[in-house]
Amino acid sequence: MFEALSDRLEGAWKKLRGQDKISESNIQEALREVRRALLEADVNLQVVKDFVAQVQEKALGADVVSGVRPDQQFIKIVYDELLEVMGDTNVPLAEATEAPTVVLMAGLQGTGKTTAAAKLALHLRKQNRSTLLVATDVYRPAAIDQLITLGKQIGVPVFDLGSDANPVEIARQGVEKAKADGINTVIIDTAGRLQIDPVMMAELAQIKDTVQPHDVLLVVDAMTGQEAANLTRTFHDQIGITGAILTKLDGDTRGGAALSVRSISGQPIKFVGVGEKVEALQPFYPDRMASRILGMGDVLSLVEKAQEEVDMVEAEKMQEKILSAQFDFNDFLKQTRLLKAMGSLGGIMKMLPGMNKISGEQLEQGEAQLKRAEAMINSMTLEERKNPDLLASSPSRRRRIAKGAGFGLDDVSKLVSDFQKMRSLMQQMGKGQFPGMGGLPGMGDMFGAPAMGGGRDAGGPGWRGYQGGGGPPGKKKKKDKKKKGFGSL
Repeated sequence: MFEALSDRLEGAWKKLRGQDKISESNIQEALREVRRALLEADVNLQVVKDFVAQVQEKALGADVVSGVRPDQQFIKIVYDELLEVMGDTNVPLAEATEAPTVVLMAGLQGTGKTTAAAKLALHLRKQNRSTLLVATDVYRPAAIDQLITLGKQIGVPVFDLGSDANPVEIARQGVEKAKADGINTVIIDTAGRLQIDPVMMAELAQIKDTVQPHDVLLVVDAMTGQEAANLTRTFHDQIGITGAILTKLDGDTRGGAALSVRSISGQPIKFVGVGEKVEALQPFYPDRMASRILGMGDVLSLVEKAQEEVDMVEAEKMQEKILSAQFDFNDFLKQTRLLKAMGSLGGIMKMLPGMNKISGEQLEQGEAQLKRAEAMINSMTLEERKNPDLLASSPSRRRRIAKGAGFGLDDVSKLVSDFQKMRSLMQQMGKGQFPGMGGLPGMGDMFGAPAMGGGRDAGGPGWRGYQGGGGPPGKKKKKDKKKKGFGSL
């Protein structure tokens, strides 16, 4: 996601490296790179023009900050402008003072609208908000069945009157049902079309007038680029939307939709779909998205993912094991399974600062290497898993494991060697020691990915003092006095 945009923007920073200050002459080439980056990302043309003009104005009028290089200052200005384009903060879903809150889902066919409705229902259920899904798409074959199946999967009831009923009447009765049952939120899944047509818009407008929704969310395919902006404008002009959900943001999206929707409609992106699983819906945070676009990663979202999956008591125990070098193969299996529960290895790695340079091929190798390691660990005895040192001193044990897992002796020996290096490294890092990040021994080998490069230019914008999170230059990071609970990650 956004790799091409990030690479292009990095080219803009390089144009200013080695300069003493930002000036009219040296900024033009950097602005040209920013313009190209946004156009190639399929951002709406008017949005690009306004964005570049604002960046130029702010860059030329910026005060020189002592100790901050021009390229660093320029990154900060671009970061701030990205926030201006996408919105300063997350805008939560509406919540009515008197239940039920009514949410109307709109969009074209194929954008993932029905799945997005179920994802939103699950998100609300996790917040202890009772939800009713209402199926009004009587035109698409199996649309109602799809919503019922998704409802059963997430434990949320679905209201429908079959495919012969009037969609407006289904919506009206669905809201009445929610009122009678004391349900907090109603999510109405409406019909989509392959393209915008007057009949579709008229029906949608009639449903809206009947149920008076508190939120009208347009579901937009993030891969459609600036076409998403045109779609947003049409729906907003004819129906009046209050926000958007961007789906398929985990795919081969160039970022155009994320950077165009709010500028065109004036309405915020409220949620993003980041996978096919029903759990893969996240609130949209403009600051985090800006960080990912600029190659900074998204550590906060990664921590939130972990909080959903991690047992904090287990995490404390794991932290103690790491600090005392007692981390064993059983613990390693727990961690790999936790990673799987959080999503793909690639998705997680892209949230880490500086890791946006890892290619898809390298990530696939990492996934394969994890599977190989898991197969070999499953061939170990319980005693061997608890005490990896037994394997280091016993070739016969390693030979038996290799035979049982279907790998060579060298493969098992390498796993044991890499594991010992990793365990030693984790112990040092757990104590706050970061030994020469120019190439972490064992980590690159075990996960099939390159060792994490050290230094300012290793994998992202060279920001002074930026070592893995926090934000752009100029924003001081508060010290976190409670560094507990996530040692296992």
